[in-house]
Amino acid sequence: MLWMLRFLLFALIIFAIYRLIKYLLNPKRKLELAHEQKRFYFLDDPDNVHKNFLLTYKGVLFEGEKYMGTTENAFDVVSIFIWPRSTAALKGLGREDFLFIERKIREHYSGAKIDWKSPIKEFLKKSQFTEDSK
Repeated sequence: MLWMLRFLLFALIIFAIYRLIKYLLNPKRKLELAHEQKRFYFLDDPDNVHKNFLLTYKGVLFEGEKYMGTTENAFDVVSIFIWPRSTAALKGLGREDFLFIERKIREHYSGAKIDWKSPIKEFLKKSQFTEDSK
């Protein structure tokens, strides 16, 4: 009877350690932590084109939709649409911030055309026009 109690206690400790490690390495938890700390974090499953990626930057959560197409050599992600989950959270972001996000996405999908959805799309066009007129 005592050996069975020891075995159950040992199994419980192993299970608790396993769950703790699994929790600490969970990518969704890392995304939420980076979002709270207003850091950059890119969460993506590069093997699954149908699954959208999430990224957080300066406390704003963005979602990106990937589209598969053909390139000269292979099938690859050729187009990406990005939008913020909350447009109210965009306050304080500038053109350089969106260009930084595009650079980070290009590190993963170098050949993809990146398009922003409203209102970021209009903001980038407007800010590019005012920069060109200077």
